[in-house]
Amino acid sequence: MSDSVDARQVNAKEDPCLKDAGGDQTDAGGDQTDAKPRSDDFQYNMNYPSMGQCVIINNKNFHKKTGMGVRNGTDQDAKNAMETFTNLGFKIKITNDQTVSQMRDLLTKVSREDHSKSAMFVCVLLSHGDDGNIYGTDGCIELKQLFTLFRGDRCRSLVGKPKLFFIQACRGSDLDGGIEADSVSEENTQKIPVEADFLYAYSTPPGYYSWRNVGNGSWFIFSLCEMLSKYGKQLEIMQIMTRVNHKVALEFKSSSNLPGFDGMKQIPCIVSMLTKELYFSK
Repeated sequence: MSDSVDARQVNAKEDPCLKDAGGDQTDAGGDQTDAKPRSDDFQYNMNYPSMGQCVIINNKNFHKKTGMGVRNGTDQDAKNAMETFTNLGFKIKITNDQTVSQMRDLLTKVSREDHSKSAMFVCVLLSHGDDGNIYGTDGCIELKQLFTLFRGDRCRSLVGKPKLFFIQACRGSDLDGGIEADSVSEENTQKIPVEADFLYAYSTPPGYYSWRNVGNGSWFIFSLCEMLSKYGKQLEIMQIMTRVNHKVALEFKSSSNLPGFDGMKQIPCIVSMLTKELYFSK
């Protein structure tokens, strides 16, 4: 099976969303003290009736005007994500081939729902992209516009709860050739930064292509789902994501007939504003 990237070569003047070429397809000791903090102070509370929603937006086919190709392999990503987060106890809401307005409307609606009985929120975005933008079937939108819908000042019922976004999309047109190497408690009212308690897990760092296998799905989502399935009920989220990084970085290499695209590498990029440790198990 060949590998693809979620980007296309394009003149920046042709598309206001793109700065560089890019598109998808080519993916104890010491003194004792009584001041020891309670573990709850450093772990998110999972003791809710529901784990929460997992919204999956799977964009495969794009309008001709966007210049974006079909994202073969993305349906496998959607299937893997759906099964993985279902097994972790999430309620799945999956949509396919969403326009920009449909993506915005869907997440706006979800952000306005009552999440008071949910422990957290997850969103998986599968599409073409460029740094800072993600594509609907008819054009692109800034990721920030979607993320901010769930900020603490806009989505009150998720304040103090983890909000995870997993983004499988290109973030530019650079290629990584690799290098050889030797072997909050409810009874207390607190002010919380509106940007707190978010985790953004990108398939690739800013400026780089993101790889997707047309048969098995993207390297990132495949690895994410495998690590969540293995360790989701025992390890903390950053430990899990480190294992995802390790798997993607060491076990994958692109196979492509396009000049300069064969033998390329990839490393996911995790941006965390979480304020506590996150364990999916209660």
